[in-house]
Amino acid sequence: MRRRPAATPSLEDLMEKGQGKSQQSRLCLLASLAAFFWLALLYFHFVVLGGSSVVDQSTQDLNPTSLNAQPSNKNTVLPQQIQSPPLTTSPPKSREHRPALGNNSSSNSLPESVTQRRTDVSTGQKAENYPFMRALRTVDNKSDPCGGRYIYIHDLPPRFNEDMLKECKTLSLWTNMCKFTSNAGLGPPLENAEGVFSNTGWYATNQFAVDVIFNNRMKQYECLTQDSSLAAAIFVPFYAGFDIARYLWGYNTSMRDAASLALIDWLTKKPEWSIMGGKDHFLVAGRITWDFRRQTEQDSDWGNKLLFLPAAKNMSMLVVESSPWNANDFGIPYPTYFHPAKDADVFIWQDRMRKSERKWLFCFAGARRPGDPKSIRDQIIDQCKKSKVCKLLECDLGESKCHSPSSIMQMFQNSHFCLQPQGDSYTRRSAFDSILAGCIPVFFHPASAYTQYTWHLPKNISTYSVLIPEKDVRKNIVNIEQWLSQISLEQAKAMREEVIKLIPRIMYADPRSKLETLKDAFDVAVEAVIRRVTKLRRDIIGGRTDDNFIEELSWKYALSDEGPVDLGPHEWDPFFEKQKKGEEDSSGSSAEAAKNSWKIEQRQQ
Repeated sequence: MRRRPAATPSLEDLMEKGQGKSQQSRLCLLASLAAFFWLALLYFHFVVLGGSSVVDQSTQDLNPTSLNAQPSNKNTVLPQQIQSPPLTTSPPKSREHRPALGNNSSSNSLPESVTQRRTDVSTGQKAENYPFMRALRTVDNKSDPCGGRYIYIHDLPPRFNEDMLKECKTLSLWTNMCKFTSNAGLGPPLENAEGVFSNTGWYATNQFAVDVIFNNRMKQYECLTQDSSLAAAIFVPFYAGFDIARYLWGYNTSMRDAASLALIDWLTKKPEWSIMGGKDHFLVAGRITWDFRRQTEQDSDWGNKLLFLPAAKNMSMLVVESSPWNANDFGIPYPTYFHPAKDADVFIWQDRMRKSERKWLFCFAGARRPGDPKSIRDQIIDQCKKSKVCKLLECDLGESKCHSPSSIMQMFQNSHFCLQPQGDSYTRRSAFDSILAGCIPVFFHPASAYTQYTWHLPKNISTYSVLIPEKDVRKNIVNIEQWLSQISLEQAKAMREEVIKLIPRIMYADPRSKLETLKDAFDVAVEAVIRRVTKLRRDIIGGRTDDNFIEELSWKYALSDEGPVDLGPHEWDPFFEKQKKGEEDSSGSSAEAAKNSWKIEQRQQ
């Protein structure tokens, strides 16, 4: 029998038979290819492109330019592409040991996002992930003239500033502030019939007008930005001094606190606030700190509680007198009468003060304080009256040459030394008027200048001033004329030259113009704020904290800007120990001092 040959299978049959065996292999291959594709894509995105662009974009998303409705300004620097050189996380050479921008630099007062990132540093977290890195990177961008100097201004509702100027008659109980808010806050021009002043730049400036002067200077700042992610610091144009001035007399605490509470509510809802919890924010109040430190809710207590609000403690508040025992306020000069529009005006005035003929050894302008047992003004006035080399302008209620700028400045220009005891509080505008006149200031308490204006005045106090302990004057141990007579003419000349060199740093230039090479009080203050914010940001990246900070000793931190802070015994301890030990009610006496400071305005009417 013939065997039937086996049929040859077709290609289609082979494929059908092999399909079941190979289908599982093909699925594994496709899955492997898909996984490889996504791994390659992720590698390219995070490693090749780098994380910085991601952070920059995320920061922009958190800080959209449209949130700032600041009007266009010729000095506003629009966002530009920022180069990204390697970040140096080490602190700058000049270290300021007062806690950066707040009462506590510990992580508890920072946003959770920042504290979490700071914790991740120890586990290798990249510094680029901090929300302020784009701003910090500009510091090292040498091709950008505004690198590390950008300022972002919050566009506040007008009720926090401009509306107050429209109601200027309500800003003081005794003074019509309308004329003092004219000319960008400088006030009306001063007449110069007696030739005491130079030809231009002199105004009848109110000593409490810094709010509006500083704000108008800020509008002319050369490194403004509408992109908050570039900002080295953020300015809050709230007229805090004008606000409290409206309600100090005859209003309850609710009215006095209303604007401050509304401001904090507005700020804390902004994305800029969440970046650092407000520690990169600063504002200016042209009043003494005690006007903003009410400690109770009793209507009889003085001032408002702005500086005691938890959120406000994170901001820096620039005031004309700060507290030696608190860390969230910083002293800036009172405004003088001189507001030059150009450098030449300053140089001409400085040369004139060098050549001024000074026929009096020392002088004093002020009134007695019969109700204040701690005041040494009685002793000063009595000693001046007995001296043949002392010029006195004794002030009292009613008409007085003390209230004439030309009379005061003429006396200062004709004197070698100008006595500057405490006023109704620690500080006096007169101290800056005397420096403007080239007159060497004589202080009797370190809180009248040395622990106040650490940004603007030299640390070496003996180069430009004299300190006579007020307790020695009070006990009649010291004869002021004899003390000052021991200073040689050569030494006094050298000191006077240092005083004259300080003139640009303690005056506010005309806000409607810009000095070319000189830095005025505004410039010095803004640079100091930026240094503090920059240091805080670097400390956050480096995980550095100051958990052992003692706020009661804030004045000692302010004096130690380099090297370790010395909190040990200090020669000025006796000036501050009474309040610290509770031998007298420092808060009560400070509030009383603030209340008494308003008597100055009464005397001028």
